[in-house]
Amino acid sequence: MCPRGLRASRRGRLRFVTQISHLADRRRLQGMNTRHCVIDSRLGELTLVADGNALTAVYFRHHWHRPAQSTFGPLIVARTDAVLADASAQLTDYLVGIRDDFDLPISPHGVQRQLRVWKMLSAIPYGGTVTYGELAVALADGTTAQEVGQAVGRNPLCIVIPCHRVVGANGQLTGYAGGLKRKQLLLELEEPAEVKAARLF
Repeated sequence: MCPRGLRASRRGRLRFVTQISHLADRRRLQGMNTRHCVIDSRLGELTLVADGNALTAVYFRHHWHRPAQSTFGPLIVARTDAVLADASAQLTDYLVGIRDDFDLPISPHGVQRQLRVWKMLSAIPYGGTVTYGELAVALADGTTAQEVGQAVGRNPLCIVIPCHRVVGANGQLTGYAGGLKRKQLLLELEEPAEVKAARLF
């Protein structure tokens, strides 16, 4: 039986849906009902991938570790698919500041260590940040900050699983799969109003 997956909610909680964590199972099952759409956003072109009834990936155009296009399934129009239409609408609302979390069925594909890190990322609140070292300490299984960084960099659900909220030891911006400019924009979007106001004076 495959391990269960994650459901990110508006309250920042996780509920479980179908999950594929083992690579062999992913190769066997992925593609049975995989499809994708491409949407425009303030961050540029986004590719949304769904498999079955869950969202499996959100990629930027020049995303680090972006899989081959052939693994995304057929290209469809977002509004013709319930999962992709909902994901597209929620991402658009988030990027214009209407919503601060997501209520989507998600099923990121990865190995067990990656899934544990991604689950922790999903618990970082809107407007908050953590360091790679803090995540490594919280895992409490010997995982190093560098290994956490590798898992964060492989997050297939950018924005939805908020890897942009992970920063360096001194709060500095570090590598981001979509580029540091996008990471900065996302952090500024989530910045509390009082912090923004303080920066103006």
